[in-house]
Amino acid sequence: MFQRFSNGFALAGSTWRVLIRDKHLLVFPIVSGFLFVLVVASFAIPLATMVDWVKFEQQLQQNNNRPPIWVYPVTFAFYFCNYFVIVFCNSALISCALLRFNGERPSLADGFRMALARLPQIFAWALVSATVGLLLKVIENAHEKVGEIIASLLGTAWSIMTFFVVPVLVVEKVGPITAVGRSISLLKKTWGEALIGNMGLNFIMLLLAIPIILLLVGGGVLLATGMMIPGIAMLVFAGIAFLMHMAISSALHTILLAALYQYAHDDRVPEGFDRDVLVHAFGRS
Repeated sequence: MFQRFSNGFALAGSTWRVLIRDKHLLVFPIVSGFLFVLVVASFAIPLATMVDWVKFEQQLQQNNNRPPIWVYPVTFAFYFCNYFVIVFCNSALISCALLRFNGERPSLADGFRMALARLPQIFAWALVSATVGLLLKVIENAHEKVGEIIASLLGTAWSIMTFFVVPVLVVEKVGPITAVGRSISLLKKTWGEALIGNMGLNFIMLLLAIPIILLLVGGGVLLATGMMIPGIAMLVFAGIAFLMHMAISSALHTILLAALYQYAHDDRVPEGFDRDVLVHAFGRS
């Protein structure tokens, strides 16, 4: 067990070094976050101005908290747009990471170009993901308690099954059903390493989050004591640091995903990763 945790932190360290060497990879999660905000705004503003929310609440009460029928197509459209943005940007980042692992020096244009070449697969996967997301929401709304538990369990299982779907789409250029099957097959080889490697990354990101939390607390204390300008400045700085923390975390997890996929798929050690760590991690000689 100690060896597995040691391997997990070693994988996390290798992932971190890849990002340090190719800092421009942070652009992909930043673009993804920006597009996510645009998607949210494009739905939130029309809903806020066109829907009578008092009447909406009354309809919920009359239907045992079940929303009107129009909510479901709107929810599906919202899910689809979000999944499309996220998968597209992750595909671009994974493409660049795989190029780097094989000794090349990828540019942002390389990543976006390769993601554009996978638009049919990304579109199809966004449709599948939005459909699953909507079905889980329907199950959740079916019963206040039991529905939430079932939806949570099914959602967790779906997330695990589809762990490797995006790199499969990028490299193998297959449809969504085949991609899920390939993801499950690869996950059987990498289950422990995917889990422990992500735990290592999460621990690193937790350490990096501590100064941000202290800044937030400090800013709140300054505001409470009447020191408005320093307090606001500290909170703004903490907010920017939090956004960068999210971008770094997303980039690291995606790079680790690409590394695990490459080694599990064709036994090639990604550049910047330790062969011994991967060999011991996957139980190969």
